[in-house]
Amino acid sequence: MVNRERIINEFCRLVAIDSIPFQEREMADVLKKYLFELGFEVTEDNAGEHYQGNCGNLYGYLKGDLEGEPILFSAHMDTVEPGNNKRAIVHNDGTITSDGTTVLGADDLSGVVSILEAVRTIRDMGIPHRSIEVLFTIAEEVYIRGSNVFDYKTIKSKEAYVLDLDGLVGTAAIKAPSLLSFTAQIHGKASHAGFAPEQGIHAIAIAAEAIVQIQQGKIDNETTVNIGLIEGGKARNIVPEECILKGEVRSLKHEKSLSEINKIREIFDAVTVKYSATMEFTTSIGCIAYEVSLQHPVVSRFEKVCQELQYPTNLIETFGGSDNNNFVQNGIMGIVLSCGMNKVHSCNEYSNVEELVKCSNIVLKLMTSK
Repeated sequence: MVNRERIINEFCRLVAIDSIPFQEREMADVLKKYLFELGFEVTEDNAGEHYQGNCGNLYGYLKGDLEGEPILFSAHMDTVEPGNNKRAIVHNDGTITSDGTTVLGADDLSGVVSILEAVRTIRDMGIPHRSIEVLFTIAEEVYIRGSNVFDYKTIKSKEAYVLDLDGLVGTAAIKAPSLLSFTAQIHGKASHAGFAPEQGIHAIAIAAEAIVQIQQGKIDNETTVNIGLIEGGKARNIVPEECILKGEVRSLKHEKSLSEINKIREIFDAVTVKYSATMEFTTSIGCIAYEVSLQHPVVSRFEKVCQELQYPTNLIETFGGSDNNNFVQNGIMGIVLSCGMNKVHSCNEYSNVEELVKCSNIVLKLMTSK
């Protein structure tokens, strides 16, 4: 029932709008106009002010004519970099790519387009629907910061579908990790590396000794650790007095992520004390793990809709965070749906017309379910 050509045109139109984190103003203005035209009550919050960005999260409410609680549908407005001057190229086989110099932005414009197309189809065909809530967030790509400051008292729904997952449409993530970031700043002592190296305290060497002791990669089936950034030193001939390391821990169990961070800190503490250095260790929580029961209505409704559409379903766990982590923490039980994005966060990102159509059909069925 959804309009294939309209989906293609809408996707290409939105891809052409620059919308990197904290610079989503133009995208928000376009989506706000669309939501008003579709009959939504629309508000924009002040999320951007928290981060010196240029716009806030967009919330829309459309009263329905079917019984049942409202359902929340969400996608984010921002794209990773390189995300400016994007252009969508639709190939003969239905694949959609960028020109190779930027990301495509299917993450997460495929989700945005599917939500818009479902509502347009409802309006055009006069299909009865549930009350619908829509949340288009800012800055999801930088540790879900937009949804982190959203006022959840605004939301009426108890259940949500977040369109923000790669893979074949029909896939849904019911389990996602905690993501904790850490920074270790080691302070040694500078000295001339040629004349008096023994008078220095080598901060980079201390960092290296600590790194060797830290287990990285997959710790177990639920937990990963990575140190991704290291910087230090001022010149080749100076014993470096400072070294800064930045890393992350992900775990499907929040308690495990906290435990692993503590282990890492203890290693840094021990090595810095050994060499009479000092250290500052800071952590921050990007998101908190959740798991949705297979028996929960938000899952069973999704499976029923896919069965009616004859789309195979695949319920998975993911090691990626999303706005859904924040939704669950605020009492809204949601799952994350695949929506036609592939090889995300790279210039090889692509989408597919038929997958966008399938996703739009799923969203339409969810909005019109009794």
